Amino acid sequence: MGILLNPGNAEFKMSFNSDIYVDKSELIIQTNSILNKENRFVCISRPRRFGKSMAANMLTAYYSCGCDSKVFFDKLKISKADDYTEHLNKYNVIHLNMTQYVSVTGTIESEIEKLSKRLLFELHKENPDVECFDPESLVDVLADIFAQKNIPFIFIIDEWDCIFRMHKDEKDAQIYYLNFLRNLLKDRSYVALAYMTGILPIKKYGEHSALNMFTEISIAGADNYAEFTGFTEEEVKKLCNKYQMPYDEIKQWYDGYNVDNISIYNPKSVVEAMLRHRIDNFWSKTETFKALADYIQADYDDLHNKVVRLIGGEKLEVDVTTFQNDMVTFNSSDDILTLLIHLGYLTYDFDTKRCWIPNSEVQEEFIRSIKNDKGWSKIMSAIKESDELLQAVLDGNADIVAAGVEKCHDDNTSILKFNDENSLSCVISLAFYSARKYYMIVREMPAGKGFADLVFLPMPKVDKPALVIELKNKLAVDTSIDQIKKKNYPDRIKEYLGNVVLVGITYNEDKHHECVIEKI
Repeated sequence: MGILLNPGNAEFKMSFNSDIYVDKSELIIQTNSILNKENRFVCISRPRRFGKSMAANMLTAYYSCGCDSKVFFDKLKISKADDYTEHLNKYNVIHLNMTQYVSVTGTIESEIEKLSKRLLFELHKENPDVECFDPESLVDVLADIFAQKNIPFIFIIDEWDCIFRMHKDEKDAQIYYLNFLRNLLKDRSYVALAYMTGILPIKKYGEHSALNMFTEISIAGADNYAEFTGFTEEEVKKLCNKYQMPYDEIKQWYDGYNVDNISIYNPKSVVEAMLRHRIDNFWSKTETFKALADYIQADYDDLHNKVVRLIGGEKLEVDVTTFQNDMVTFNSSDDILTLLIHLGYLTYDFDTKRCWIPNSEVQEEFIRSIKNDKGWSKIMSAIKESDELLQAVLDGNADIVAAGVEKCHDDNTSILKFNDENSLSCVISLAFYSARKYYMIVREMPAGKGFADLVFLPMPKVDKPALVIELKNKLAVDTSIDQIKKKNYPDRIKEYLGNVVLVGITYNEDKHHECVIEKI
């Protein structure tokens, strides 16, 4: 058992023995299906804290011939697979965590040379009986060992993209690294599987990928790997039952990642919430908001306005195809938004080509990143005043509500189309931003005849009425409530009847707002 060559199952054992371990072993069914095939190269990219390293450690423990992992995997879902024992601990595994070999101060060339020497040392030590044509050539040594022992190699490369994050401006060094990987892996018969993980997809130069033999699986399109991207709804419900945590609140805080129409939760945050038995923003405990702030301050076509609309709850169309898969090459606001998708600040629907802020935890990060910046003063003003506006609704003070919504609407006219339906919903979201602490907010909730712009459903144990708020143009304020009443409410609203506040807000051509509030 070595450090890089067949490192064993110690890392996986720690995960397996943890207080919370969610069985993702069926990932192995996917990797087994591509072993020793043309499509045996796969690159999995997803945000930090989404279990990339844990999956890499699991695959190492399963495939490595340097350990016996049957005692663990016999208890997991993979044990039911037909080919479970066929591949269990049958391969030479080279597990590389690139963060251990890349530093901010060292050169890429020297770090790669050090890595190669380490691998050669372990390969010769484990195979003293193999005679090599060129003992100092990593590729030759791997080929000779495979030719003489007929045991193929599986490469697990974790944090493969750290070079592009730590040396983001060093193009020559990046190309050197990509060429190293291509020379090591491409068209090599000794490779049974190459599994890489990172935050960014494989770097492109122009329209071409440097490692075009890889199938790329990302947070923007995970295909058969979607359920292994994070925790699924079923897995989170089981944890909530076990730890007696409120599922609806956990969902609002940590759900929202749409991965090929599967709802995915942030696993790290869910685990923290369960073990600490409280709901909090755990993202900020491991990430700094400075990175987010730097990117959303960039001066690209309408980016500022798009961020405001995202904070207001809109879903925006985005072209993810032009992103060059690094952290410095940006040619449009879409490139910035695509990076934020890969970093986990936004989620993305592959079918509709739209992105949005996934949950309350990430929403807080957006607010945290702009709150002290004067360029965002108007939106921050609306957010700070939203507590008073919500209380005015609950108190039935229609004049204060009308004035508050009018101010928010006027302040953001340059950003939002004044009469656009999405923009009107965005205005309400901003004006009543603080309601997120107490309500699950549903935009454009189906309501039979038409729809309500925004429906506010109280969180469990919150002693507040449900709210239905509409903002309409050129409609007499007296009839706005009547229109809301005429709609056939969905079941989720009907259960609150007797404790529902209807808020009808209208405005005219002079942009003067009026409001009427009624409880039903």
